[in-house]
Amino acid sequence: MIALGSDHGGFELKKEIIRYLEKNGYEYKDFGCYTEDATDYPVYAKLVGRAVASGECEKGILTCGTGIGIAIAANRISGIRAAVCTDCFTAQATREHNDANVLALGGRVVGVGLALKITETFLTTEFSEGERHIRRIRQIEDRQGGEA
Repeated sequence: MIALGSDHGGFELKKEIIRYLEKNGYEYKDFGCYTEDATDYPVYAKLVGRAVASGECEKGILTCGTGIGIAIAANRISGIRAAVCTDCFTAQATREHNDANVLALGGRVVGVGLALKITETFLTTEFSEGERHIRRIRQIEDRQGGEA
């Protein structure tokens, strides 16, 4: 199951992503927002982040105007590795190297066609880069800082 969330700046892009998910047989849960009325992105980042961190959902996709604020808010939740992606290479790399579990996209930055290709890349790429990346992920998750 894919957790979805957006603020007003990412609302239209989220609707396009929902169409893509439905067309391709993905199950999803939409945590809001549900209109273009101004709203606060941390609310939806936290809802999606908690759903992914708890295992309720396998991955998450967040959209706001740039993808940046909503990713920062999601990354405050333990176990979340949210990545802002603006191309397919970064979507592939963040899955392979960082085992990112939340994709963040900017509705005012990335066009719909590219956003859907990024989404597909993110959802279909497996974490596969071995021990050096596992070591780095552990260091990221160590809230005390790990090695310097």
